[in-house]
Amino acid sequence: MLSKELVRQQIEEKLKRKVASDPKLHQVHMLIHSDKLNIHWPMAAGKTDEAPVNPHQPFHTASVGKTFTSVIVAKLVERGLAKFEDPIARYLPSTILEGLHLFKGKDYTYDIQIKHLLNNTSGVPDYFEDKPKRHRAFMQDILEDPSRFWTAEETIQWSKQHLEPRFPPGKGIHYTDTGYNLLGLIIESITSKPYHEILHDYIFRPLQMRHSYLSHYSESAVQSEYPIAHVYLNHLKVNIDEYRSFSSFYAGGQAVCTTEDLLLFMKALVENRLVKPEILNAMQNWNKMWPGMEYGYGLMRMRFIPFTQKYLAWGHLGASGAFMLYFPNLDVYAMGSFNQTAYRSKSMNYLFFNVLRKVSKID
Repeated sequence: MLSKELVRQQIEEKLKRKVASDPKLHQVHMLIHSDKLNIHWPMAAGKTDEAPVNPHQPFHTASVGKTFTSVIVAKLVERGLAKFEDPIARYLPSTILEGLHLFKGKDYTYDIQIKHLLNNTSGVPDYFEDKPKRHRAFMQDILEDPSRFWTAEETIQWSKQHLEPRFPPGKGIHYTDTGYNLLGLIIESITSKPYHEILHDYIFRPLQMRHSYLSHYSESAVQSEYPIAHVYLNHLKVNIDEYRSFSSFYAGGQAVCTTEDLLLFMKALVENRLVKPEILNAMQNWNKMWPGMEYGYGLMRMRFIPFTQKYLAWGHLGASGAFMLYFPNLDVYAMGSFNQTAYRSKSMNYLFFNVLRKVSKID
């Protein structure tokens, strides 16, 4: 067994060496917290342009923001303003619904329920990742015209125009950002307020997440003294706040946060201070998505080692190597980002082998 001080030193030194030795890694932010172990370790390595990174620097959380969206929906359900089984057609205009889910000659649009969008079983395609047959990928569109502002409605129309649904609602599972932008519009329909305002009203402000905001839509309650970390799409450096085209991620993952703010959120969710236990249980109705990963209502569950519960985690990941995870059997929280799309999966390997296994040996 090892002392806490030694483990922290080993983790931080390894992180700095990793960033220094990998040309694709420019900046990494990480926070490891455990009440049980009495540890709270904010750490960072690398640079933002020429400035050294800081553990309290804000960064783009990517699809981690899907959990914000799902929790807002869950709170609306808890308040009796909606049901998970409600048809989405109850909340969306005909301009969105028309041609939304035409599969093998049949229109399944009116069979889609809110829960299908939450757990990625709607069959609706993904404008962000799916490849059109007769058009360039959506990512090319937003990178080649970074000044264009995309509304959620426009991403859904793009999806309808260029992509095909995958299966009838409830008959499969396919990760879809289109579905989460639909949820953002449903939230707006129910509350009669813009999604970003509800995000602040329901989550950021009550939890005092003072450095969090929805990029291109809102501002943080407190301006950070540090610049937002860049996101790297392999070798391409992207300044999130300058790429207006990244407005397209919207309710599917556009929030900028700090690791401390993510911890405030995740602890509140785990401790049932955001939604009641029965609602959280419903959100944890898991479906197998990929090997070692299951999906609930805006929540991922990962099994880092087969046949053992020790390293089981739930929370969410992002395409930028972002992560917001809770390991219940260790009582450990892990927040952060590698800010590099090439580290989408490698970030979890690093977290397991170089962080969690060391933390589990603390005496």
